[in-house]
Amino acid sequence: MGEADRASARRWVVDLAVLVAIGLLMGFLGPFGSDQIPAPYRYAYWMSCMVVGGGIGFVLDRLLETRLPHPWRRALLVSVLMTPPVTLWVRTSEAVLLGDGFDWRDYAPLLIQVLPISLAVMLVRALVWRPRPTRIETRTVVAPPTPEAETAFRKRLSARRRGARLIAVEAHDHYLKVHTDAGEELITLRFADALAELDKAHGWRIHRSWWVAAEAVEAVRWRRGTGEARLAGGLVAPVSRTYAPVLKEAGWRG
Repeated sequence: MGEADRASARRWVVDLAVLVAIGLLMGFLGPFGSDQIPAPYRYAYWMSCMVVGGGIGFVLDRLLETRLPHPWRRALLVSVLMTPPVTLWVRTSEAVLLGDGFDWRDYAPLLIQVLPISLAVMLVRALVWRPRPTRIETRTVVAPPTPEAETAFRKRLSARRRGARLIAVEAHDHYLKVHTDAGEELITLRFADALAELDKAHGWRIHRSWWVAAEAVEAVRWRRGTGEARLAGGLVAPVSRTYAPVLKEAGWRG
């Protein structure tokens, strides 16, 4: 199963959980006179109405997602479209679970009750899946590092990576993981000593265990004072609250 399939499956699981939660709430509240029904039948009735009826709406919503990307307008349209088939299902549930019998004369008045509930369910779903605001900075222009500034540190690397592009240095206990565009390499060195050797290089310490080359930073995502720096090669490094001002002063602002 690919990542897209897993994401779709997770979304359907969340949708089902939302419908079950609403069904339990409606069973507890017992609106529209359903509080007079014995609890087992009342909960079964509302669970049937919400899971199946809401499922109809959610399927319609997914089908219209690309044609009408605005979630709130789509919720309104889907609520109108889903009301007739959902009303038919609700009336069928009443006949089967509550023993009311099926009478088409009850269908039209029931539409008026189903429409606001359908709208409420779709608005809840739109709220659950609303786009989360993320702030990603565009890449700033940074002068390339001068070779002399990194000479002492680069001498510690193997011949293969000595001339490679330096991306980041990550502290791991008593050794360092050096990230380059020619791969990673472990060296024995204290992080403090590495920082001293890279003092004149174009880069920043962004975490207690991370130093990154300035030209390797491609984007920064901020979250409540901390953040994540996306680096060249797909590497992601944490940005701690302590060192966040360093990046912001360099132009990576939220």
